[in-house]
Amino acid sequence: MSPESINLLYLSLGAVAVLILLIAWLRLNAFLALLFAALLMGLGAGMSPAKVATAFQDGMGATLGGIAGVLGLGTILGGMLAVSGGAEVLAVRLVQIFGPKRVHWCLMILALAVGLTTWFAVGLVMLAPILLTLAKETKEPFLKLAIPMLAVLSIMHGVMPPHPGPLVAIEALHANLGKVMLWGLVAAIPVAAISGPIFAKWAVKNVQASAPPPVAAPSTENERPKPTLRATVAVLSLPVILLLSQTAVELWPKAPAQLKNITGVIGNPTVALGLSVIFASLLFRFTREQSLKVGEKAIATVGMTLLVVGGGGGFNRVLRESGAANAIGEMALAFHLPTLVFGWLCAALIRVATGSATVAITAACGLVAPLMVNSPGVNPELLVVGIGCGSLFLSHLNDAGFWIVKETLGLSVSQTLRTWTLTETLVGISGLLVTLALDAVF
Repeated sequence: MSPESINLLYLSLGAVAVLILLIAWLRLNAFLALLFAALLMGLGAGMSPAKVATAFQDGMGATLGGIAGVLGLGTILGGMLAVSGGAEVLAVRLVQIFGPKRVHWCLMILALAVGLTTWFAVGLVMLAPILLTLAKETKEPFLKLAIPMLAVLSIMHGVMPPHPGPLVAIEALHANLGKVMLWGLVAAIPVAAISGPIFAKWAVKNVQASAPPPVAAPSTENERPKPTLRATVAVLSLPVILLLSQTAVELWPKAPAQLKNITGVIGNPTVALGLSVIFASLLFRFTREQSLKVGEKAIATVGMTLLVVGGGGGFNRVLRESGAANAIGEMALAFHLPTLVFGWLCAALIRVATGSATVAITAACGLVAPLMVNSPGVNPELLVVGIGCGSLFLSHLNDAGFWIVKETLGLSVSQTLRTWTLTETLVGISGLLVTLALDAVF
């Protein structure tokens, strides 16, 4: 490695250290911390202030251009599912199918269905009343039900589109969205089993935690009948079907050109979720005023997430234009780290440092992307899954999700560390092992 590359590595390390200091110790807003870290990186590398500002702005715009609409529409769809009562309808039916003794599997399936279209905090808030009610009615240990649900929601948030982190990774690594969803689901099965039901057996024996009393679901202005099970399943299935349609047609060698054109439109993530929101509004029989109210309330929760994602994109652009990203790629090649392991490690370290899975994925992709040029054999879809698993590793006190889990489930800090933190650690480690195994085979 050249002296210039080594200096850029030290500068990158300093910028990341500043990022950690600002977020974890000084509790500065994550977007502002990313902005200051990008300024430090760019100015230290000899870029002019104007060039640093332009690079940050361009990176932020490029990142948000691909995912802002998807994130907003996905959150609105989750809000409609919650307000309509569709999630509760689905839970009741799943309990009837699985029985009270296997209700944790019911919650995992429900978390999978809800987690596909909602980000972690929204899904947890939506499912918490159902979890607490089921814990009271079935008399099953609280952690036996809670941990599998948390594991699935977390995996969906870190690995599956349309969540912001995976979308950023797909854009940065030029991966196929449909294939990422396919590999994400394949990897999620063993990862969720290890970090969910298997770990829950240990947690029930070693951590004493009681479920808080169920909280009544918030009432709406006008009482409305709950949707049917068929309507709920249709709303949850439509975005997945539309997103996968483009991939399915691409895999069909003799697909008509007109069909490719159609699926190219409806398979676009923004269009697919936009159609799904309209479909949910009609099927759940929302009035125009109710749809607007639900949408405005849901979209208000993702404003800061959009800023953080955009800030991560800006930081990545400065890393690339300063030459730091290439220097980090040279370091990885010098140590002969496999690209997938390097991506996972970058995401895991940034996750532990900053507490944000989205920031971890966004920053890790900026570091890994240069390696893709010299690693033509790397599967970009599995790389997205691996980085997503790394971004979930070891959630602790600097993670907003840590406190959301603690408060929502009525746990103490100690209980949360021994349950949620260990669950996330298992998700990260088992996710890496499963992804490496899939990469070796396929």
